[in-house]
Amino acid sequence: MKKTMAVLLALCMLLGAASLAWGEETPITVTEIQKYGNLVLSVPGSELMGRGYAYGDVVTVTLNGQEYDMPVGSNYSDVDQGSMICRVVVKPDLGEDYVVLAINMGDLATAAGIAVKEKTETDPGYIWHYSVEEPVTVSFAMKEAGGYYDEYVIHQLVRSENRDDYPDLTDEQFANFRAVKVTGVGENKLYRSSSPVNPEISRNQQADAAAKAAGVKTFINLADNEETMKGYEGFSDSYYAGQSFVCLNLGVDFSAPDFEEGLAEGLRFIAKNEAPFLVHCNEGKDRAGFVSAVLEALMGAGGDEITADYMVTFFNYYGVQPGTEQYDVIARSNIQKTLATAFGIDSIFADGLQDAAVRYLEKIGLTAEEIQAVQEKLR
Repeated sequence: MKKTMAVLLALCMLLGAASLAWGEETPITVTEIQKYGNLVLSVPGSELMGRGYAYGDVVTVTLNGQEYDMPVGSNYSDVDQGSMICRVVVKPDLGEDYVVLAINMGDLATAAGIAVKEKTETDPGYIWHYSVEEPVTVSFAMKEAGGYYDEYVIHQLVRSENRDDYPDLTDEQFANFRAVKVTGVGENKLYRSSSPVNPEISRNQQADAAAKAAGVKTFINLADNEETMKGYEGFSDSYYAGQSFVCLNLGVDFSAPDFEEGLAEGLRFIAKNEAPFLVHCNEGKDRAGFVSAVLEALMGAGGDEITADYMVTFFNYYGVQPGTEQYDVIARSNIQKTLATAFGIDSIFADGLQDAAVRYLEKIGLTAEEIQAVQEKLR
């Protein structure tokens, strides 16, 4: 009986896959390439879900003639960093109904050979130049219904932008602001935070106030170019505006040459300016998390310390607690994997992590003297 039911289920899935494949007769197209290489499609998310797809399914997406298997998820963080995702958002109360193809912390437009990004000094800070004939077409077919569901559940993270929803957090925690306290980093020398200037996630005022209280002198803005940053409402009145800062306008693909070049520029800025330093992106989670981890490793911190500091962000935003399965999955699939890949090592828990950090910084263009200068500023 069980075998018969399994056969019937498999047959239904195959028939469902055949009926759900669409996009060839009435083409689905790429309507926008976002800053980080994510592809916005012409089909609404509600239509995709209305055809029987669900979060946790694995779909085969044919993009510009190439096939890619990717899970259907609601957030980029539903997959490991470096993995593809078909992100479907259906929030009618917020007027959001769309489908985006992406690589979590990567650049799908470049990886798929669809377009080349040119960085600019004017808002929004980039222009995409298509490398293929437009419009770029997309079609879908079911690969495996529910094939990613367990991983999807583990990756679920929900946060609010409302301060009142975090009564147990201090203003600094709500802003994801903290001093980096690991081996080798001097007291009150290095801080990390969500953006003290970008109001998008409603934490900038708390972050700016915390930076002022800490006496931050130098800001490393990983997210914006200078024009965009200075265009934020309230920027001119912020504490931030009166201090030293560099705007690096980095993407989220840590292996991309422009990311490495920008990171090298930011570290040279640290070497030439005065502590305390604050590293931030928008959320203070991904880019700031990676750059903080690089600096921590450079200063002699071990894998346990780096992981613990990185994961504080996931408590501040999502309430993820140490010792839980979700905590371990996030840490393993994000900073532990990403830092090891960047450093070219098997594990961040092995000996020689500091040496690997030095080799990484040399690879992205810093001299031994510049690396030493960064270390001196952070001791």
